[in-house]
Amino acid sequence: MTELMKLREEIDRIHADLERQCAGLTDRAALEAFRVEFLGRKGQIGELFRVMGRLAPDERAEAGKLLNGLKTVATAAFEDRRNDLEGTTLRARLAAEKVDLTLPGVYHSLGHRHLLTQVQNEIESIFLRMGFDVTTGPEIESEYYNFEALNIPADHPARDEWDTFYIDDTTLLRPQTSPVQIRVMEQTDPPVRIICPGRCYRRDTQDATHSPVFHQVELLWVEEGLSLANLKYIIELFVHEFFGKGYQMRLSGDFFPFTEPSVQMHMRADRASDWLELGGAGMVHPVVLANVGYDPKKVTGFAFGMGIERMAMLRYGIADIRTFFTNDLRFITQF
Repeated sequence: MTELMKLREEIDRIHADLERQCAGLTDRAALEAFRVEFLGRKGQIGELFRVMGRLAPDERAEAGKLLNGLKTVATAAFEDRRNDLEGTTLRARLAAEKVDLTLPGVYHSLGHRHLLTQVQNEIESIFLRMGFDVTTGPEIESEYYNFEALNIPADHPARDEWDTFYIDDTTLLRPQTSPVQIRVMEQTDPPVRIICPGRCYRRDTQDATHSPVFHQVELLWVEEGLSLANLKYIIELFVHEFFGKGYQMRLSGDFFPFTEPSVQMHMRADRASDWLELGGAGMVHPVVLANVGYDPKKVTGFAFGMGIERMAMLRYGIADIRTFFTNDLRFITQF
């Protein structure tokens, strides 16, 4: 028997063997073992190619054709079984991950605006309806805008380091939003009708009613012919809009360097209730008007400021200002 005949018999044997094994390939491990046995470098088909060197030159062409045909059959069988296994795996995965659109969805709670943001937005809305504009300014301020332009003298306690957060000798974190009023008046001719909400900073020891970081909103109206009566009317209108028509308000004398005369704003729910302080107010001091280039003989103005946290505490009966900053969902989700 010639070497070519022996090769043909071996090819037929391997062909039958791979067809038999191919039917039992049911997982990736068996498929890989099949590839190594028949198509690997040291597999059965690879070993047959080494016989080529022992064949007569005129037999090698036919032998090569037969071996390549066997390799093609083995490769095709391997690819077919691999595709079948991948398809089976994919179908099983799709079945396991199938989404039943008829099932009820899973509820995921959504966040909402913090109570302080809600209160600030409502205050802004009230004054916008009255015809005021909302303006903002930098939280890092200079001494000029925060003190000098507001007629606060150099020896005033508010300018001490134990009351104000200084960044350097002339720069600080603003303790009120009043500097915004100065910046707007410097760039705007009367009439000026604005409110200035924003974050403020003071060296207060944190307790139930004080915080080193808090939010404030201030109002400024400058025009010809304004008086304290106009200030009282605007405050009353705001109190009735924000707290309800059952509330009463009053003004009592006070002193602030940037207003003259100066007053404190108070409110109460009824005659049996205690008066509660809302904030400071007054007619804009003539020196402040002159500092921004206004003529105090032609125009007058009034201003007042209140803490947004305080407004929320009065309205919702919140006893501790620290509650606003704890991020406790038991508190936040109530509003």
